[in-house]
Amino acid sequence: MRPRSTSRALYELLSSMRFAISLLTVLGISSIIGTVIKQNEPYNNYLSQFGPFWFPVFEKLGLYSVYNSFWFLTILGFLVLSTSACIVRQTRPMLKDMRGFREHAREASLASFAHHARIPLLQPRTEAREALLAYLQRTGFAVRCDERDSSVLLAAKQGSLTRVGYFLAHGAIVLICVGGLLDGNLPLKLRMALGGKQVTSGNQLIADIGPESRLGLDNWSFRGNVFIPEGKSANTAVVNVQDGILLQDLPFTVSLRKFHLEHYESGMPKRFASDIVLTDPATGQSIEKTIEVNKPFEFAGVMMYQASFEDGGSRMRMLAHDLRPGHGTSAMPLEAAVGDSLKLASQGLDHSLELGSFRAFNIENMATDAPESEAGALTRLEKHLGSGARSPTRKDMQNVGPSIQFKLRDSAGQAREYQNFMQPILQDGAWYLLTGMRDSPSAPFRFMRIPMDGEGRPDSWFEIRSVLLDTSRHAELARRFTATALPASTAGAVRGRLEETTRRTLELFALGGFDGLGKFIESTIPAGERDKAADVFIKILEGCAWEAWNLARSAAGAPAPTPSPTHARLLRDTLNATNDSLHYGAPVYLQLTGFDEVRATVLQVTRSPGKPIVYLGSLLLVLGVFAMLYIRERRLFILLKDSGEALIALGSNRKSMDVDERFEQHRDAIAALLTPPARP
Repeated sequence: MRPRSTSRALYELLSSMRFAISLLTVLGISSIIGTVIKQNEPYNNYLSQFGPFWFPVFEKLGLYSVYNSFWFLTILGFLVLSTSACIVRQTRPMLKDMRGFREHAREASLASFAHHARIPLLQPRTEAREALLAYLQRTGFAVRCDERDSSVLLAAKQGSLTRVGYFLAHGAIVLICVGGLLDGNLPLKLRMALGGKQVTSGNQLIADIGPESRLGLDNWSFRGNVFIPEGKSANTAVVNVQDGILLQDLPFTVSLRKFHLEHYESGMPKRFASDIVLTDPATGQSIEKTIEVNKPFEFAGVMMYQASFEDGGSRMRMLAHDLRPGHGTSAMPLEAAVGDSLKLASQGLDHSLELGSFRAFNIENMATDAPESEAGALTRLEKHLGSGARSPTRKDMQNVGPSIQFKLRDSAGQAREYQNFMQPILQDGAWYLLTGMRDSPSAPFRFMRIPMDGEGRPDSWFEIRSVLLDTSRHAELARRFTATALPASTAGAVRGRLEETTRRTLELFALGGFDGLGKFIESTIPAGERDKAADVFIKILEGCAWEAWNLARSAAGAPAPTPSPTHARLLRDTLNATNDSLHYGAPVYLQLTGFDEVRATVLQVTRSPGKPIVYLGSLLLVLGVFAMLYIRERRLFILLKDSGEALIALGSNRKSMDVDERFEQHRDAIAALLTPPARP
């Protein structure tokens, strides 16, 4: 026996079922990875999620874009070759088996069938054959006879089309894989590998992007996004590739006339749609169309979907409140559009403002924490060390109004991101302006709550805070608090000690907030007396805050505040917000006072030449599976012997419960045909 050649062995491996199943298994595992890991996200998101060690590993493996990775497309290509080779290899024997009746089967072979029986033949063979032919044709069998010397074999079959299901299913796999390859950007990957195309960063003007980062109209497959503000137009799409972008030229210009946005009562988006105008530059003809979610539109071979919506350059009006100690309560008016970057250089500031986004509606969890039992004054002080943010354990979703998101960048280039709400928000029975801060895009916002005064404004907080943190006024606050806290008959030494303690308390609070006071208590006061000391410090701060408010009101020519539970609550909230402001990380607070909203739509545009092929393959796969499952192939053999005996055998391609029943029906019917009727 000659050894097989290498090419023959490779062909048999490529066309084998185990090789195709192995490829399908790898594809299945890859699809699971592509489902678990969100695909085509900015690389910074993956770096934050997986860390500096695993990020480059997963990047090399192509896990951030599994379905467009080179190895995934290579597996698809091999699966096409393997399945095609399997079809070619099996076509000839399967067609031969479909056409054949096996009319030359031997008696010994028929007797080995699981379903066979011998019955007496009590009439002439010729008459029996004619009766059986009529019966088999009547029951849906195709029949062929084989005349022998002392017998005749009737070979019948039905359900041969089940083999067609094999071709349909395997052909469907080929079509689906070919469709995936057509939509897999293989030409683009080759051009990028050869240096023909290069990705570029997204933080530049479209007009400044060179031809090496642009894709022409001849690109047969792409998936990108088009950003269009109201009243504007675009003819290019942004395609995310790896850690950058490419620009895809579109065969038309799309303009946004109006963006529609409807909300539920809670503020959640209910419906958003885009009224667009599509213009063919070659003919100048225009088409008006409304695109909304789940209602795409195809034009010039490009399918457009309503993906999302964003701000299109809304104009913001703000007040920049100076938070630096000793700079008073001055507020500088600002105007800027979303996407602008402007310099804050007045009054010694050296920061730049980068206005990132604006949202007219915000759905937030407004649930409040369950009340906690008080364990002492020190516990009360430690409670002030945390942020004023609410607990996320309970949910009460509400629309809290407009907000802006921006970055403040210092002279060293370091930036923090902020989110400021325009409208006061009710929490725990009081109204606050919320402003959040975070150091990195992956971190959650930590919110500071600025209390509103009786007139619904944050002015009182700015005034009290300015006096409390101004070290030049600490001595005056200490004198006023001491005069209020102690009777006039108190000895001078006692009065002096309280005044010094008050001044020291204000100094510690101005430098480190509640955290600074807590460290001072832990380092200087015995453990058994810390609760009492913490209570004293809190009372001193509350008294000084009251005196600071009196000073601010007097300087503004306003009447002095009167003691009340509402004012006491305002002072406590003022101290909490002042403490949080020391960790705010910004020299100014930007209060949003008004806006002129401009909306923008985000349309996803795709050109998928493989989509109809995939649809056809899916249809053929369904038909093929149904053909293989529900069309049962059966072969019935009847051997009529001159010796007066008939052998019946039934074969099926699949063991099922009804095979026994079918065999018994055929056996009884044939036995009745082969038994002549009794003579009267």
